[in-house]
Amino acid sequence: MTSPTTVDHKIVLITGASSGIGAATAHRLAADGHHVVLGARRVDRLAALVAELRAAGGRADHRELDVTDLASVRAFADTAHERYGRIDVLVNNAGVMPLSTIDSLRIDDWNQMIDVNLRGTLHGIAAVLPYMRGRGAGHIVNVASTSAYRVDPTASVYCATKFAVRALSEGLRQESRELRVTVVSPGFTHSELGDHGGDPEVRAAVRAASQQLAIPASAVADAIGYAIAQPDNVDVNELVVRPTAQG
Repeated sequence: MTSPTTVDHKIVLITGASSGIGAATAHRLAADGHHVVLGARRVDRLAALVAELRAAGGRADHRELDVTDLASVRAFADTAHERYGRIDVLVNNAGVMPLSTIDSLRIDDWNQMIDVNLRGTLHGIAAVLPYMRGRGAGHIVNVASTSAYRVDPTASVYCATKFAVRALSEGLRQESRELRVTVVSPGFTHSELGDHGGDPEVRAAVRAASQQLAIPASAVADAIGYAIAQPDNVDVNELVVRPTAQG
């Protein structure tokens, strides 16, 4: 995607930034001239990424972040606001996808998806919304999935969380006249999302499909960069980015 030639430099918070779409988004937005503040649990990866971005001339910082912990998310946002005086954009990207059939009763996996994918997104909104409302400006980008539009076997709970992210994003959009709200929904994308948890057979099938179909995480990052780069009076509400060959 081609962004407008004039891009305001913004303070952008990115959750789940240690790999995949989050890391790719950090690269894209830092290259666009924005100051990225990166959060994730794997601090060693964040530190390495920040060093890489700075070596390339970008502006970046990081902080340990657990999106399931509201205090952690608030500290992430508060520290950025204290340091830079504003928060322009939040990219709610952290997510997990341990897949299995419902009758497997992998309840811990269900709760993890609810806690990270849905509650984590709500925590991010809760942490930045007062600052954005106070300024009368801001942009919240919620990363959902093509699973926010369809339900597939083994993905029922994951889809439920992503349908919910899409629903709450639309509700926030309708309640907002000064803030922008964007849902970005990737299809098969090269990332670590499907590498952990869930049914081992399902995980292997997802990995095989991804190897055949997946687009690079940079393609999703480009979509996020495009939405952020629009003028303040243009709100790109939904972007679905999937491989051409994905059904």
